[in-house]
Amino acid sequence: MGVTNASPASSKAASLPLSASAQVIATICGCIVAFAYSANYTNHAPLAPALMREFSFNNALAGFLTTGIFLTHAGMQIPGGYLVDRFGSRRMLLIALLWVAAGNFMMAAAGAYWQLLCCKIFTGMGTGVCFVGGARYIHEGCRGPRLNVAQGFFGGSIQMGAGFVIFAVPLLYKLFGWRPTFLVCAGMVLVAAIIWIALAPAVEFPAAPPGKFHKMLLAPQLWYLGLMQMATFGISLVVGSWVVVLLIKGMHIPATKAGMVGALVLLLGIVSRPLGGYLRRHMGIRPLFIVSLLMIAAGCLMLVPSSISLAGALTAVTLIGLGFGLPYAAMFSRAGMLFPGRAAAAMGFVNMLGIIMILAGAPLVGHLADLTGSFKTSFTLLAGFCLVTCAVVPLIHSEEPSPAA
Repeated sequence: MGVTNASPASSKAASLPLSASAQVIATICGCIVAFAYSANYTNHAPLAPALMREFSFNNALAGFLTTGIFLTHAGMQIPGGYLVDRFGSRRMLLIALLWVAAGNFMMAAAGAYWQLLCCKIFTGMGTGVCFVGGARYIHEGCRGPRLNVAQGFFGGSIQMGAGFVIFAVPLLYKLFGWRPTFLVCAGMVLVAAIIWIALAPAVEFPAAPPGKFHKMLLAPQLWYLGLMQMATFGISLVVGSWVVVLLIKGMHIPATKAGMVGALVLLLGIVSRPLGGYLRRHMGIRPLFIVSLLMIAAGCLMLVPSSISLAGALTAVTLIGLGFGLPYAAMFSRAGMLFPGRAAAAMGFVNMLGIIMILAGAPLVGHLADLTGSFKTSFTLLAGFCLVTCAVVPLIHSEEPSPAA
């Protein structure tokens, strides 16, 4: 299940990729895990009005529930990656899934706001390990020509899980109430854990030297990939959170319709992440990155004018939603190849930088909007960040890297 001190012969055998059929099963199991854990990112958000009435807290405190889970989710990317690299994906994913389920059980039993917040902070530690564990499992189990496509499907399933709660949780709440809704979320994670243990093919990590930890943290190529994650995934979430406000206040669109437009940013990742994995097989990594960044920059610039039609907003959101997902598989496959002995930690480092963009960018956009009275400056700066990142793309190696020692 983890890294073993095997003989050279056994290490060579362990490093062989899975058969084609086993890779399909491994990808499906990884996608099930991704869907189940990512549904916990924002499963509390549709329940916020009910929770606010129940425990008498305001919108700002409700926002801290999201901040809480993403803070620990980001904080666990590197340490969680270290644990996955050390003990293996199979073992750590089981522990992480049970951890996330426990967080939901505690949410269902919460009796005060501070308990809700502690539960989301607790749950984020589990989701953080789930990401790096699943990403490395796909990286090792599907090595070869299918890797980028498999990694794309894993990433698309994360988006599907996050989008699923937008539609399912309100329905569950109407039928059963908020406490049973969290129990259903816990049940989903437990089902995923059972499927994982029963069906996921065993994948042994190759006996690659782990390399020095500080060398990984200071590797320029890894930072370039992290910058790409900030300019794609990070900006997409920032835009997705504020475009709703823009449509409601600027265009007077009903909140329900505006919310659906905002959700489209993330939901398009269900398609664009696997599509990006497929495109990576047919085009270089640099052109793929450039196309993605230009799409996001164009989408942000389309949101700058004071008056924008609904069709224009949908076009902008579509460009951003497709653009942020295209480089996902290439980024994380490349990160794992750079440091094969610390692949999970390397992928976690890249993802952590993207999350930092979300945590810093979302309040910054809101602050600029308060200062200027519009979102013009904010969306212009986001587009500018993408264009600046384009200048960094030529520094990213065009060929697959030699493993770092």
